Amino acid sequence: MSASSDPPKSSDPDLDLLCVNAIRFLSVDAVQRANSGHPGAPLGAAPTAYALWDRVLKHNPRDPEWPNRDRFALSVGHASAMYYSLLHLYGYDVSLDDVKSFRQWRSITPGHPERGLTPGVDTTTGPLGQGFANAVGMAIAETMLAERFNRPGHQVVDHFTYCLASDGDMMEGIVSEAASLAGTLGLGKLICLYDDNEISIEGSTDLAFREDVPARFRACGWHVAGPVDGLDVDAIERAIRDGQAETERPTLIPVTTTIAYGSPNLAGKAASHGAPLGEEEVALTRQALGWPYPPFEIPVRVLEHTRSAVGRGEEAQAEWEQRLEAYRKEYSDEAAALELALSGNLPLGWEAALDDLVGTFDSPAATRVVSGAAINALAGRVPELVGGAGDLGPSNNVVMAGLGDYQYEDRSGRNLHFGVREHAMCAVATGMALHGGLLPFCATFLCFSDYMRGAIRVAALSEQHVVYVLTHDSLGVGEDGPTHQPISQTMALRLIPRLTVIRPADADETLEAWRLAASRRGGPTALVLSRQDVPPLASIGAEAGARGNVARGAYVVRGGDGMPDVLLIGTGSEVQLAMGAAKSLEQDGVRTRVVSMPSWELFEEQPSEYRESVLPHSVRARVAVEAGTTIGWHRYVGLDGAVVGRDDFGKCGPGALVMEKLGFTTENVAAAARAVLGSQR
Repeated sequence: MSASSDPPKSSDPDLDLLCVNAIRFLSVDAVQRANSGHPGAPLGAAPTAYALWDRVLKHNPRDPEWPNRDRFALSVGHASAMYYSLLHLYGYDVSLDDVKSFRQWRSITPGHPERGLTPGVDTTTGPLGQGFANAVGMAIAETMLAERFNRPGHQVVDHFTYCLASDGDMMEGIVSEAASLAGTLGLGKLICLYDDNEISIEGSTDLAFREDVPARFRACGWHVAGPVDGLDVDAIERAIRDGQAETERPTLIPVTTTIAYGSPNLAGKAASHGAPLGEEEVALTRQALGWPYPPFEIPVRVLEHTRSAVGRGEEAQAEWEQRLEAYRKEYSDEAAALELALSGNLPLGWEAALDDLVGTFDSPAATRVVSGAAINALAGRVPELVGGAGDLGPSNNVVMAGLGDYQYEDRSGRNLHFGVREHAMCAVATGMALHGGLLPFCATFLCFSDYMRGAIRVAALSEQHVVYVLTHDSLGVGEDGPTHQPISQTMALRLIPRLTVIRPADADETLEAWRLAASRRGGPTALVLSRQDVPPLASIGAEAGARGNVARGAYVVRGGDGMPDVLLIGTGSEVQLAMGAAKSLEQDGVRTRVVSMPSWELFEEQPSEYRESVLPHSVRARVAVEAGTTIGWHRYVGLDGAVVGRDDFGKCGPGALVMEKLGFTTENVAAAARAVLGSQR
């Protein structure tokens, strides 16, 4: 029997309504108890959630990470109380006490869903639109893995991705970006339920949003099933089944709902969006919807029905595991590769791809070019490595030669084309990582990381393994001018917790950066790379190599013996300036030490003894040099030190000339060091 013809799990309208109201009031009671939250969306969207979770969604509450489960993204993250109600009712490890602890300190039921904190939550949501884009990434990942691993008669990767989105989501530009991409790619197993209640925080959506959303999605290549009455569970299910049957296009299901449905005084009003109903209104809503139960009481009949999902889920997973075992017997190598991919571990010997490149760049080279070589080398040994750019693949050097383009017509390609959609690109990559089985990367110019920032932040919060390739990293961009010359972006990225930022100084540091980016868990990694050529540090007097040292975040490249008079700290292309300044100072008898600091985050992870050995506290004369903002660098040079940087926008001109005119020269770094030494005498 096909998925589209499966019968409803319940054909009892009274039981359906009882379950829907249980979702509503468990959510409302949680918000009221917390005296904080969003009761309106759960009251209106509960029938939609029930139709999906009870009748359609393939999931196993006893194993929330079952690889072949359907994925669910609650893009309308402020409806989190409803999510936790569903998780509790359907048998996940979310207790009634957890629901009662909604929005409280150290609870597993925070104000917006967090991946990794609450069992059953597939993605961290809250900033509107990002969950939608995550869902697009999950759907892409499903098709990629299905193409790689499925064989005739062996569908071991086979699931749908569902998203519940709101009017607010639909207003966000990221949804337009992601919807356009999803339609172009024909993601037929992606289904979005659009909770259309026509209310936002400020009032009616007519104040700022009057577009024909279904028409927009049709124009983007989506199938539209609906609009559907948000109170009709059967109709909602039929629309979902319709979406499942549409294999060529993603499906949007507009569901017409009333925010705060059942509330006598607040239904259809913006006041119900983000504040508790109040005790009196909750009581009136109970009366209006015929719910006689006290707060947090769930009828036995409801639990008997919803908890049957546990048995169904276990049966579905057991059936899949039988299929996987049959697959393993016939395709043992493919099965082993699938299990390795889903584990998140890299294939045995993957690092040899980078080892083979060490020493091959013996002349000046842009770190973006070295990164491109690393990507292509890794791609041959790490089949899970997939990705692309925001229409900048050749400029970012991220095209994987001979590995094809991922398109609707050919799912086997590993080069993704995100188009000029940086925000969606980043969130889609996060969704791919969330799905599991892939190591995604995405690329653009460093200056445009500002467009990605919201999605980078959420990826870091949810500790997803994504690599950002950010090229054209400095004023050395030159002729493109100040619009494309990043000043604040590197430092801004360093402010994001759980994001590792690495700005390598030469080819060997770049190879080590990729070694770390490919293997480092616990959050994403941003590789900040140069457009202009940089010399190998060894060719300009480096006394230590990058291997093993980049992982420490900072290391001594010159002047490691004895205690120096002055410390010169550089990153990226500016390490060469620090090296040149050191030679100039040494001619005057000044003992110098040059430190390459590719990553603040990695350096801060090191033991204090190592950090002291690199940057001794006793050496107060310090100079840092980076072609970006000076703000932040006094963390390492102290108030008495100097920073050679740029706190204004750049200028247009040939890159080398721009760097020279704006003070990024060996002479200027040496002069800054002499000034610091002079002030401390």
